[in-house]
Amino acid sequence: MIYTVTFNPSLDYIVSVEDFTLGRVNRTTKELVYPGGKGVNVSLVLKNLGMENTALGFVAGFTGTEIERALTEWGCFTDFIWISEGMSRINMKLRSREESEINGQGPKISEKALEELYKKLNVMETGDVLVLAGSIPNSMPDSSYEQILARVQEKKIRSVVDATGDLLVNVLKYHPFLIKPNNHELEEIFHVSMDSDETIIAHAKKLQEMGAENVLVSMAGDGAILAAADGSVWKSSAPKGQVINSVGAGDSMVAGFITGYLKNQNYEEAFYMGIAAGSASAFSERLATQTEVDVILTQMGWK
Repeated sequence: MIYTVTFNPSLDYIVSVEDFTLGRVNRTTKELVYPGGKGVNVSLVLKNLGMENTALGFVAGFTGTEIERALTEWGCFTDFIWISEGMSRINMKLRSREESEINGQGPKISEKALEELYKKLNVMETGDVLVLAGSIPNSMPDSSYEQILARVQEKKIRSVVDATGDLLVNVLKYHPFLIKPNNHELEEIFHVSMDSDETIIAHAKKLQEMGAENVLVSMAGDGAILAAADGSVWKSSAPKGQVINSVGAGDSMVAGFITGYLKNQNYEEAFYMGIAAGSASAFSERLATQTEVDVILTQMGWK
C-alpha cells in the first residue's frame, strides 16, 4: 500500500479573474474548489493513475469534512486524524495576468494528535511506500519528518520526501527512496548557482552521498534530471504545452515517478512517467488523469 501524509491539508478555492485590480471589486469568470496540500495532490494523481493509496494527515471543521468527502468521492482512501478545534485551511489561488496565492494557517496539531499518526503508521509493512510532502505547521516540531522515518525505519519501506531546506536535508540519514528538490531548492541547500545540467547532476549526486537513493530534480519549463540509485542519470526537456495551472505539478511528478517505478522497477520508465504526469497537471485545470499522461507519453515517444 502507498500512504501519503499531509500535515496541513487544504480546501483550494481557485478563481479566475480576467483583469484583477487591487482596491476594486473584481468578478470571477471561473471558480473551482477541490482538496489540496502536497500529499493530498499525490494521492489524487496516484488514484488517477490506477494506484490505490491511503491519505493520512490532520483535518478539522467544515473544511475538513469537505476535504474528506471530496477525496472519498474521487475514489481515494482516507484515514485522517480529526482535530477538535479550528478548521482545515482554505487556500485561495488567483489566476489573472499573474498567478497569486493566499494560503491559510490550519488547525494546531497537538503532541497527542501526532502520536495518533504514529499509531496509524504502525500498520505499514515491508515494501509499502510512505510519502511525506509539504511543510510542517508551526504547531509541530521541525523534527516531525525525522521522527516518523525513525519509527518506520525497521519496516524496510520506501519513503518519499518532498520538502525543502533543512527539513529535507535532515531526513537524508534515513535513506529516503526518493527526494524531489527543484533547481532553486538545490541552490538554497548548497549555496551554489545551478547554471548547468552538469552542476545540477553533481549536486544531486552529493545528496545521494548524504543518504538519498534517488534524486529527481524538477526544473519547470527546462525539464528534469534524475540521479538514480543504480548510478544512471536521466535528463529530459519538458514536453511542449500551455501552462494553465502550476499548482500540483511537482506533486504530480512524484506520483508519476512512484507509479512508473512500482510497475516494473525501472528508473527510466519512472522518470518519464514523472515528467509526463507533472506536465499533464500543468497543462490542465485540475490534476493529471491517466488519459492526459498517456497523450504526453505518446507525443514524446516514451510509450
